[in-house]
Amino acid sequence: MISKTSIKAIAFKEYKHITRDPFTMIIALIMPLILVLLFGFIVDLDYKHIKIDIQDNNNSQMSRRFIDILKSCQYFKINKLNSMLEIENKINKNNTPAMLIIEKNFDKNIVRRNSGKIQLLLDGSDNAKTGILTSYFTGIASSANKIYAKQLNTQYNKELIRTRFLFNTELNSKWFVVPGLSTIVIGLIAIILTSLTIAKEWENGSMELLLSTHVKSIEIVIGKIIPYFILNMLNILMIFIISLLVFKIPFESSFFIYSIACVIYVTGALALGIFISVVTRQQQAAVQFAFAVGLLPSFLFSGFIFSIENMPSLFRYFTALFPQRWFMEISRTLFLSKTNLKVLLVPFLAIIIFAIFVIILANIKFKTDMEP
Repeated sequence: MISKTSIKAIAFKEYKHITRDPFTMIIALIMPLILVLLFGFIVDLDYKHIKIDIQDNNNSQMSRRFIDILKSCQYFKINKLNSMLEIENKINKNNTPAMLIIEKNFDKNIVRRNSGKIQLLLDGSDNAKTGILTSYFTGIASSANKIYAKQLNTQYNKELIRTRFLFNTELNSKWFVVPGLSTIVIGLIAIILTSLTIAKEWENGSMELLLSTHVKSIEIVIGKIIPYFILNMLNILMIFIISLLVFKIPFESSFFIYSIACVIYVTGALALGIFISVVTRQQQAAVQFAFAVGLLPSFLFSGFIFSIENMPSLFRYFTALFPQRWFMEISRTLFLSKTNLKVLLVPFLAIIIFAIFVIILANIKFKTDMEP
């Protein structure tokens, strides 16, 4: 039988250690706040104020109208060129990300053939940036076509296929990045904090006194987890409030479902930290393992930066082993879309299985003898 009294005693003892250690308090409460604000403001996948050089060989009302459309959006910073010599110098020196050349008969061709030519030159050294710029110009060209058609009172050929974004209609990258930060920050902090607990007991020699009592290994594991569980749930609440108030990210689903997912995910992360601490028994080694296990999977295999769908088949299956991948899916889905628990059944089962497995593993590896 598991003794509730023993668990409470261990949890209270750990609480006293936390409150007396300013370093732990900084990592537990201040570091998540700094990381979320830092990542939230710095990580921006939207390209804005991109310098674009324009050579207007037509210099008509229609060409100027097209340039005004470019100026009206927040993506570009216009720099007009006056001669072909400037164009050649820019290209030869490779100091322009994008260049736009409007043909001489641009306005006449629009009136006669309902078609004008604009040459777009892009620096292809950055594939991601080039693809995004191409999509920007495609949208701008479509808007210009509608304006010209209305101005000339002609029929605008509408696309047979229309694209409509159901979630994140503004295509704001912060709406995509910030909900995923809770996966990385909370998971990492939880693993680091608990990875130091038992290792600290072994290094300080207090584990001998603890093992001389009647307390069971599972009671020690649960008692160690409880104070850090409360701290991490406070961190999740803080990150949630920052997401809504600072970054203006909508939350479309049930907060109750989100809370359940956070409880399961945090429990699994804390148990993983305990397991690392049990295996290493040294604080320095425990922190190194915690960073390796908590940080690398969060960035590489969670879908935070790299799309899982674009990975090779072997790595797609490999990502299923990490709870970060599943909680990332839960967090982003609940933030940006109205959904229910049935839709997220597989991610929920995955983090539940992981949490149970790691708790059992930590209990098995916990040795009650004094030798490693």
